[in-house]
Amino acid sequence: MPGTSGHQYEGGSAYEKAMRPEDITRLFVERSNAGDAAGVAALYEEDAVMAYPPGDRTVGREAIRALWEKVLAHRPRFEPEQPLPTLVSGDIALTSTPPGDGAGARAQVVRRQPDGSWLRLLDQPEFVSPAR
Repeated sequence: MPGTSGHQYEGGSAYEKAMRPEDITRLFVERSNAGDAAGVAALYEEDAVMAYPPGDRTVGREAIRALWEKVLAHRPRFEPEQPLPTLVSGDIALTSTPPGDGAGARAQVVRRQPDGSWLRLLDQPEFVSPAR
């Protein structure tokens, strides 16, 4: 679309693209705090897999959008977390942050898109200790 630098999604909204893997975390926080479930989902590939809610999986951008609509309806506030060093191998990268909420770690596999931007492919927003 001429004159914009973002993705075009349903509803005609253009979103800023993540041009570095680390940008996704910042965009996630901004869009979540704005209550923008579609904007959060736009950070994921069409067939992305998210390990959430805990002990379950959400598969696909549309399912991720629906999940975030429910989560964001409660107006949670997300704080930016300092990313750990990103591991990159070609068009695949592993991003992670040590969360401030005591979840242990967050990790995402992201993939470079044909236009050079990055989207989440796999998202493990929190690691839980295995039951013993």
